Amino acid sequence: MHLAHYLALTHRAETALQGAFCAVGQDHADEPDVYFTCQRLAAQCAEHTRLLQPFADRYGQDAPDEPDRLHPTLFTGTRTGALGLLRDLHDLYLMATQSQLCWTVIAQAAQGARDNQLLDSVHRCQPQTTQQVKWLLTRIKQAAPQTLAVAS
Repeated sequence: MHLAHYLALTHRAETALQGAFCAVGQDHADEPDVYFTCQRLAAQCAEHTRLLQPFADRYGQDAPDEPDRLHPTLFTGTRTGALGLLRDLHDLYLMATQSQLCWTVIAQAAQGARDNQLLDSVHRCQPQTTQQVKWLLTRIKQAAPQTLAVAS
């Protein structure tokens, strides 16, 4: 069953996103909304990986290293300054959309497999990931004009 592949992909994506949210929050703590929101979103990612564990145990996890190709390329650490924050938020956005897409694929598989327990977990996690993506996009839109158009 190929569901194991996407369970592993999602688990790794959520774990990487959790770490990135923590790092961005800590390194941009001078922006209180970024610090506190990133800490809350990192906790959501940790909960997502916890909720995935029973299904990984049931179906297995089989994804050689695909997420490892994406996340280190996107997020190699935080940057400094206003432009650094914008770039870090950009990276988080791309990572969060990866997780969002994984949840969508798992939801479809859970429906096909008639696995209501997995579907219930997806219905808990997917809306939170969607909110993460929305917050990141909003925060990027807020930061971009001043960061890119105002002379430094």
